[in-house]
Amino acid sequence: MIRIITDSAADFEPIELERMQITCIPLKVMFGVEEYQENVDLSKGRFYELLLSSDDLPRTSQASPQMLIDLFEQAHAEGDSAIYITLSSALSGTYQNAVMTKNMLGYEECHVVDSLNATGGQRLIVEYAVKLRDQGKSAVEILRGIADIRDRIVLYACINTLEYLYKGGRISHTTYKLGTLANIKPIIEVDLDGRVAIPAKAMGMRKGMDYQCKQVANRQPDDSFPFYVMYTNNRSVAEELAQRLAKGGREVPADRIIQVGAAIGSHVGPDACGLVYISK
Repeated sequence: MIRIITDSAADFEPIELERMQITCIPLKVMFGVEEYQENVDLSKGRFYELLLSSDDLPRTSQASPQMLIDLFEQAHAEGDSAIYITLSSALSGTYQNAVMTKNMLGYEECHVVDSLNATGGQRLIVEYAVKLRDQGKSAVEILRGIADIRDRIVLYACINTLEYLYKGGRISHTTYKLGTLANIKPIIEVDLDGRVAIPAKAMGMRKGMDYQCKQVANRQPDDSFPFYVMYTNNRSVAEELAQRLAKGGREVPADRIIQVGAAIGSHVGPDACGLVYISK
């Protein structure tokens, strides 16, 4: 048996994890001294309630090393192979720690894969691994499939507020104030190295949506894979982006509109929207 494992940065809902038989390691989320486990005692909805009401900026961290040890030891003892698809190593130490744990345990049939992505991009890789597993593919074949699509993932998002980038120390106070006054909305992407970059800035959210739609036209999606629209807290913004995509011929069903969780939501704040897909 092949176990597909990921962490909660992939932004699956608990019911989806159960349906697809995915093991998910929860990331920790801290608001001040209060600590939660994503998808265990902290839903995405509750996370945004706390984000908007708390005086403390949320902090995210990996699950305890012991949780990973227990999970790997159980799979090893039962003679299973495991493929653990992690949050990008450029955004977290999850990948490096998983590799160290695997090596410490001598678990040769455990394969740790750096998604070089997060949220919907990480999700696409996990879903493809599940699809290949369910087709009866071997662990080696699944790893080859992942390698084939990983560099083809396209992820863009438009951030509605600069507040969380400023509070997180990613932009200066001057940039924050001037950007807010000018209604500047940064466009972010995940690059091939798994880092978050800002390739453009838009004057308002609608211009930010237009930019994303143009990128879809420039980099054609592979329709054999899902196409997702993403949002933080406010689904109506994502629905507006989906409507704009539909005008360009790209229909996005309601169940392909997904909410972003704490791993990325902590840094971009509410009312952001984005899209993610695998290009041809």
